[in-house]
Amino acid sequence: MSSTDTKAAKLIRKCVIPAAGLGTRFLPATKAVPKEMLPIVDTPTLQYIVEEAVAAGIEDVVVINGRGKGAIEDHFDIAFELETTMRARGKTADADKLRAIANLVRIISVRQKEPLGLGHAVLCAKSVIGDEPFGVLLGDDMIDSPEDPGIGQLARVYQQHQQAVIALMEVPDSETHMYGIAAGKDLGNGVIQIDHVVEKPKKGTAPSNLAVIGRYVLPPSIFPILEKQTTGVGGEIQLTDGLATLQKTEGLLGYKFQGQRYDAGDKVGYLKANIAYALKRPDLRGGLLEYLREVVKTEKP
Repeated sequence: MSSTDTKAAKLIRKCVIPAAGLGTRFLPATKAVPKEMLPIVDTPTLQYIVEEAVAAGIEDVVVINGRGKGAIEDHFDIAFELETTMRARGKTADADKLRAIANLVRIISVRQKEPLGLGHAVLCAKSVIGDEPFGVLLGDDMIDSPEDPGIGQLARVYQQHQQAVIALMEVPDSETHMYGIAAGKDLGNGVIQIDHVVEKPKKGTAPSNLAVIGRYVLPPSIFPILEKQTTGVGGEIQLTDGLATLQKTEGLLGYKFQGQRYDAGDKVGYLKANIAYALKRPDLRGGLLEYLREVVKTEKP
């Protein structure tokens, strides 16, 4: 990333990662293990999200936590006993990797006491964020763009236009009912001036095929909006509804980000992410490719 890109990204010093969900789509695995800690190969999903934030220059990561999710805080803490044991056994490199996780970034844990929706989860971070713009990264959405982190891309757009920015991705018309959907004027270079955003529209009613993906850069003025926000789809306080209000009062931009997105909150998407990240590993690629070729060869239509 160029020095200009890094400067733009560092305008966003803080980010929020909502991680208080119950993970019901991955039961029984998530009965005792936070869904954010389910591994992509051998690394928790949440660690990839945190690493994206760090690569974009973010200094404080506010994790919105829930009951029974102490493993998240433990993962980003120093594991003294484990590190000591590994060093005693000569596994210094592995111990160094564990220490590097603890030194990644400053993690601030905030408890969401009731599962009242994504908008409410973001609102829980108000006292920590204060009066400055901030990023939001959803733990289910992985964006593989190592040279230019997804949240950093949005930070640059925020710097240029001084308006809230949300990540957008084209999806098939048959899937628009599964997402928040935005529509508006194309300003060029992947930027959209949004004039309409709706949460999970009914089939056949979506204003476009531009889906809202889990990366946002928001001004602190979103907090008073969320405080007054009534419940929406699913009986929850929806962030998308708050964004619709923000669009009317201050304006709202969308950005067609660069990178490969994986929906780790969906079982098939989670499996795809595991395969994709395993194929990037020299120690795993050969054996996995051999297995996949064999599966394709023998699998019946």
